[in-house]
Amino acid sequence: MISENDHTAFSVTQSPTDAGFVQNPYPFYSKMREQGGICYWNDYKMVAVFDHKTVSALLKDRRFGRENRSPSVSDVPPHLRPFYDVEAHSMLELEPPRHTRLRGLVLRAFTSRRIDSFEPDITNLCHHLIDNFDGDEIDLLPNYASKIPVIIIARLLGVPEELADQLLIWSNDMVMMYQARRTRALEDQAVASTVAFVDFMREYIENRRQQPGDDLITHLIAAEEDGARLSTDEMISTCILLLNAGHEATVHTLGNGIKCVIENGYDKSIFATDQSAETAVEEILRFDPPLHMFTRYAYEPCQIGSFQIKTGDEVALMLGSSGRDGSVWSDPDHFDPTRKIVKNTAFGGGIHFCVGAPLARLELRIALRALFERCPNLRLAEAPRYADVYHFHGLKSLKARL
Repeated sequence: MISENDHTAFSVTQSPTDAGFVQNPYPFYSKMREQGGICYWNDYKMVAVFDHKTVSALLKDRRFGRENRSPSVSDVPPHLRPFYDVEAHSMLELEPPRHTRLRGLVLRAFTSRRIDSFEPDITNLCHHLIDNFDGDEIDLLPNYASKIPVIIIARLLGVPEELADQLLIWSNDMVMMYQARRTRALEDQAVASTVAFVDFMREYIENRRQQPGDDLITHLIAAEEDGARLSTDEMISTCILLLNAGHEATVHTLGNGIKCVIENGYDKSIFATDQSAETAVEEILRFDPPLHMFTRYAYEPCQIGSFQIKTGDEVALMLGSSGRDGSVWSDPDHFDPTRKIVKNTAFGGGIHFCVGAPLARLELRIALRALFERCPNLRLAEAPRYADVYHFHGLKSLKARL
């Protein structure tokens, strides 16, 4: 129910775990934009922004940031301390000057040249996975979409590839901390995986200090900026962030994209050239992005629409809604892989723009091209359903006939 409060601003109640919302949140987003694009979302107890213009502006507005400057360490429940100890060193959760130093050091190791050098590896991996498809029907999520990003990030980090399945388990458990369905049991599972992941990375980083290789961990160890290096804890958090964020986004986008292309019956030749494939990837990211909500904390009092925002208030930026804004795109609820996208917010914006976006885009372009070239008659074996993982947005399974 939508109601108008005393400040002429709307509040709304919409459970993010409601089955109908999980399967299709876009009608709700459309209704919110029609009501002005800004509301108080009662379920999250925060102001939420749905229109493209305001979302884009707030992503770059330095009056807001990712770092929660209000609570103290003592406010973190003891059973969650190991998880938030990792978060404390994550550049995704920090603001300048720490964010500037961490991101600068990571970018010096995470160069475009190094990312581009992975194109042959990604191509070979995709074809290897397709070669191993067994039978006429297959679930493309565990057998294709999930494997590509986790194996590539393992190779990028320099972590043994045979551990990819274990890394995937740790990653899936940890990101449950960001989901609306979070419970104490899921928290305990996430913390257990956090501890195991940290222990593994700490030992592996120490080994790399003694035996350098041509991998991201070695480059992070060596990277310096103004005489500063990453501490071991910062390096652990960075590696975990790159795996968790990079894997989660790419898996969901790849699954959502395959679904969109098959359901809309488009000529698979849209992936024939780099340019047409890049255009199609951007449309997938606009139409059905992997992350639907990204929050910011206010660092000073300000006003958003009719809402007075106080210092410390958290505001939800609805990336999933931003891409469907009809004031920016014509027929926004129509999937058009030839659409020219110039204002995509799927990877965020401002100083927290996703550092792994170039790698994700490269993986998506290559993986989609390989799949539709090798499996030109690909069709759905059953109607795909989205998993209850909001504020992420990805499929539970993607069963297809080859």
